[in-house]
Amino acid sequence: MASQKIYDMITERVVNQLTDAITAAENGNERIIAPWNKPWFDTGTPTNLVSKKAYRGINVFLLSMLGYVSPYFVSFNQAKKLGGKVKKGEKGFPVIFWKWVEVTEDENGNKLAKTKKIPFLRYYTVFNVDQIDGIESKIPTIETRQFNPIQDAEKIIANMPNRPEINHKEARAYYTPALDSVNMPKPELFKSEPEYYSTCFHELVHSTGHTSRLNRPEVMDGNRFGSHAYSLEELVAEMGTVFLCNEIGLESPFNNSLAYLKSWLGKLKDDTKMLITAAGKAQKASDYILGTTPTFDKPEKNGDDTE
Repeated sequence: MASQKIYDMITERVVNQLTDAITAAENGNERIIAPWNKPWFDTGTPTNLVSKKAYRGINVFLLSMLGYVSPYFVSFNQAKKLGGKVKKGEKGFPVIFWKWVEVTEDENGNKLAKTKKIPFLRYYTVFNVDQIDGIESKIPTIETRQFNPIQDAEKIIANMPNRPEINHKEARAYYTPALDSVNMPKPELFKSEPEYYSTCFHELVHSTGHTSRLNRPEVMDGNRFGSHAYSLEELVAEMGTVFLCNEIGLESPFNNSLAYLKSWLGKLKDDTKMLITAAGKAQKASDYILGTTPTFDKPEKNGDDTE
């Protein structure tokens, strides 16, 4: 049945999407930002640009999980009528709908005494407006807040030695070791300036684990999501973020981050060295980002340094 094929296609797409995300995390190809309440705004329910109708049901999930900043989508023909053109290499995404068909015969070809309507599952393909050239002037402006850069935080980012490339392509925050690049949602999408910079610091701390910098195995060895090494690296990133925020007097996000780390911090009971190990790695990471020479704590003169 055609409907079953569509069910299979949609299910396969969702499974593949989730599998890819989990595999990326497990293999260390993406260090994904903590899945607590996102510090940036959602830009709206996926909506058709031409009809202005919001998508419903499974379509909301299918389109929302794509990670585009703009919530607007169009079909190939709609894009063409608007004077636009799908960018080279871009692929569309299925949107399902029910179509009612009048049936006058039964499955054996016998004529029915009364015509009846049967719903058939169908689908068509849409593209996000970010995949289309030539329709920029027809896309509604997304409501965002004015972003006011914090100069001290900007200096930390700009002056980081051997800094990875920072992109603002998707409404997701993550570091990809294989490409040595950080993706951040656009600054104006964040709820506050401190949340933008603390999120960026988090990803930059991850990036210090690259082989070209501090070469932390927790970043480069493809550690499985939820493993001890992965958990350690997340703790390093959170602590390093706090160190960087404290450097410029920025509001620390650590209290909120603890909700994310709760399930993994249970490992501290099994590894009493984990917290101190993470703090040491986080200090090295923040020192690297700040371009400072490490110093070591020593006991004060006449202090109590007995064991």
